[in-house]
Amino acid sequence: MNKLRSKTVPASAAPAGVTARPYRWTALILCWFAFTMTSVDRSTWGPASVFVGDDLGIPLASLGLFATFYYVGYVASNAGGGFLVDALGGRKVIAVSLFGAGAFMMLFGATTNPAIGMAIQAAVGFFAGAEYSAGIKIISSWFRPEELGKAMGIYTSATSLGQVIANTLVPWIISHYTWHASYLFFGAVSVVAAVVCYTVLRPGPISTRGKAQIGTLQTLKEIGRSRDLILLAIAGFGGFWGTYGFITWSNALMIKGHGIDPVVAGSIVASYAAVGIFGKPLIGWVTDRFFGGARRIPTIVVLGLFGIMLLVFGTVESIPAFFIAAPILGLGAYCYLPLIVALVPRLIRSQALGTAAGLANAMWQIGSVLVPIAVGAVFAATNNSFMAALATLSIGPFLGMIIMFFVSDKPRRLASEGEEDTVTT
Repeated sequence: MNKLRSKTVPASAAPAGVTARPYRWTALILCWFAFTMTSVDRSTWGPASVFVGDDLGIPLASLGLFATFYYVGYVASNAGGGFLVDALGGRKVIAVSLFGAGAFMMLFGATTNPAIGMAIQAAVGFFAGAEYSAGIKIISSWFRPEELGKAMGIYTSATSLGQVIANTLVPWIISHYTWHASYLFFGAVSVVAAVVCYTVLRPGPISTRGKAQIGTLQTLKEIGRSRDLILLAIAGFGGFWGTYGFITWSNALMIKGHGIDPVVAGSIVASYAAVGIFGKPLIGWVTDRFFGGARRIPTIVVLGLFGIMLLVFGTVESIPAFFIAAPILGLGAYCYLPLIVALVPRLIRSQALGTAAGLANAMWQIGSVLVPIAVGAVFAATNNSFMAALATLSIGPFLGMIIMFFVSDKPRRLASEGEEDTVTT
């Protein structure tokens, strides 16, 4: 250990030039692009779902099963993928994640059987889920802790951009071709992105050689002892319940519940997601600049806004009102994400970061697994009540807001274990 420490210095004492290398922005952009593509793959289902259901003879209340199967695979991948990231490195995991998700997207585009389609959706989710923790690991190895809010804001804007792209292009592709074409196209782009990331990405200098210092059992023990990480995982579960429940059901609810044209519904959801593209980097920068990296209070405020706006959205009936409410709703639905993502490296050492990020996101995504079925059941049981569906979604962010009151966002303390995060020199 002494020999190892002689070759390293604490991250806080790293030379300024270490993180001033221009390549860190290349790494961030590539991770962001990869996350954007897996987000597009995930978001394609929302605007395509009604057409897939009509084509394959699936009732409206059962459409949520496809999203649930996707998220089952996604959660499983997040739970286990973090271990692979810590063991193999982010570059390989990102490449395999994108390639596998793209290949199964194209396979789904060729399916004509509902049961096979659900299984393929699970496979798409399984491959796509591993990309997230790999991106967190690589970005955290290039950016200082005090810069992570900004970096994670840019990185997580990918989920919003993916939603905008899907809700803008998928209805257009379907109107000119078929729903099959949308899956074939985005699957092919994901495969190309996999090759680019594998060729260009590399890890950064802010890291420790985790495999030599910390084993799987010790990693799990450390994560299990982190009360704040566990609470953060529960709060994120509530946020994702609202965010991805809305993504999954909003198009179908507006089309079937209010008779809105599919292209218009897609535009409304795109406006909901678009604010996240700019809002996430902005709120990350604000918390870095004015809150000293503390993100608990901003997260509470954003989740509260999200829950309130879901209830407001449930009362809206006219198309102009939908276009006004959707961007405000999007601020709450997306801007808590970079805050909770940037909290994970603040609570866990870099050696265990891939595993911690994967497990935390797996817990968050369980909300995505359960909410499609819950909303579908409520919608059917209440005689297609739009308000009841939105009220069901609002439960999640209000839960997350309450839980965040008990989370401490003070930096992790490692002195008691005689260990420290390091930067190779």
